[in-house]
Amino acid sequence: MEPLGEAPELYKRYSMTKAFCIAFVMTFFSMFDVPVFWPILLCYWIVLFVLTMRRQIAHMIKYKYIPFSIGKQKYTGKKPSASSSGSRAD
Repeated sequence: MEPLGEAPELYKRYSMTKAFCIAFVMTFFSMFDVPVFWPILLCYWIVLFVLTMRRQIAHMIKYKYIPFSIGKQKYTGKKPSASSSGSRAD
């Protein structure tokens, strides 16, 4: 049952708003306060980051994209040639 008609993006937005409101209300109750060991949380974040960035990293490697300026070629533009120095012989 879709509450907002045939628009799937509105249904997704409605679901995200509902999930946010439920999570926000849960923060006020101590029974939902679960202690987390930070190294496990860090490892979990790294795994999620690698899994979501795998396609983007593969794309950057395929097209030899270097996100840092080390080793990149510098574009200097066209150099003016001697024949087009601005002086005309009429």
